[in-house]
Amino acid sequence: MKLSVSAFPVFNRAIDDYHVYDHVDTPIQNPYPFQSLEYYLYLKNWIDTVQWHLEDIIRDPQIDAAKALEIKRRIDKSNQDRTDLVELIDSYFLDQYKSVNVQPNATINTESLAWAIDRLSILALKINHMQSEVDRKDVDPAHHESVVKKLNILLEQKQDLSSAIDQLLDDIAAGRKYMKVYKQMKMYNDPSLNPVLYGKK
Repeated sequence: MKLSVSAFPVFNRAIDDYHVYDHVDTPIQNPYPFQSLEYYLYLKNWIDTVQWHLEDIIRDPQIDAAKALEIKRRIDKSNQDRTDLVELIDSYFLDQYKSVNVQPNATINTESLAWAIDRLSILALKINHMQSEVDRKDVDPAHHESVVKKLNILLEQKQDLSSAIDQLLDDIAAGRKYMKVYKQMKMYNDPSLNPVLYGKK
C-alpha cells in the first residue's frame, strides 16, 4: 500500500479521537504499537490537531492577555515538538532505507519525506474542518458555495501531495533520491542562542 494511502486514515483517526472530547487538554491515547510508523503518524497529527485548536483559541478578540501569553508559550512548545517529531520520522525512514544502493546520479529532494508528511497531516486537518463548514446548516447559500469550492481545492491538493510523497518514496527505494536528516536548529528556543534569553543572564 502506498504511504499516502496508509497515512491518511491514521491522521483521520487522530482527528476523530480528538473531537470525541474536543478539548486541547485531552490526554493522547495512541492506539498504535510504540515506535511503529503509525504510532509516529498518529502522534504527529495529534500535535497538529491540538495546535490547530490552540490557534483558534488565541484569536478570540476577548481573550485575557495572560491567557493569550500562556497559549502562545504552549504553541511555541508545540512547534518545537512538531519539529522534533518530523526529524524523528525522517530518521525512521533513513534507517528503513539505509541498505539501498544509491545511484551515482541520485539527487536530494528540496523537501524531506517527513516534512512532506507534515504537510499531509495539516492537509488532513484542513479537509476535516472544511468539510464541517460544508455540512453546516446555519449558513447562507453563498457561504456554502464558497466552502464547497475550497474543499474541492483541498481535495485536489491532497491528491497532488499524495502522489508527490509516493513518488519520492519510490525514488528513495530505487536509489534515485537519497535522504539526509536536516536539523532545524531553532535558535529562539535555545537559551544559549537567543540573545533575548542569554542577555538576561
